[in-house]
Amino acid sequence: MSNIGKQPISIPEGVEVSRKDDNIFVKGKLGELNQEFKSDIQISINDNEVVVARNSDEKIQRELHGLTRVLIANMVEGVSQGFQKELNLVGVGYTADASKGNFLLLNVGYSHPIYFEKPEGITIETPNANTVIIKGINKQEVGQVAANIRELRKPEPYKGKGIKYSNEYIRKKAGKSIGVVGA
Repeated sequence: MSNIGKQPISIPEGVEVSRKDDNIFVKGKLGELNQEFKSDIQISINDNEVVVARNSDEKIQRELHGLTRVLIANMVEGVSQGFQKELNLVGVGYTADASKGNFLLLNVGYSHPIYFEKPEGITIETPNANTVIIKGINKQEVGQVAANIRELRKPEPYKGKGIKYSNEYIRKKAGKSIGVVGA
């Protein structure tokens, strides 16, 4: 049995979890999420916990068991606490500004500024010119938006310039070395 899948999901105060057919609805103080799951996986909702079980030991059942449990746990955590990713802009003149209405304005070394449109349900903040914080209740969407912004200027391995995650370590390469001249 899956070690992750057999752990029950505790439902915090103020979060409601309900089920209709194969859909799970999670409602909390930050919003509401729903997702459809396979009917092969058994999902039981008790007073203050959700338990996920599987019917057989087939490979697909084992794969879906832990996945279903983690997706429901992420939904519960998202509507109660939310998720956030932090990006850092490294480079001379690299700036970000989220106060431009529905767009994030990025100056990341190109000849023109980049206007990144903020998706629905995602909040983007810039506490300073070199930091971007992406917040939302859906973990997948927050991660995808952060990856899309990072993709605009990935960190390069020689000087480390670019957009990187705050906890990301950039392994720097040694540049070209000048050989002995006239020997």
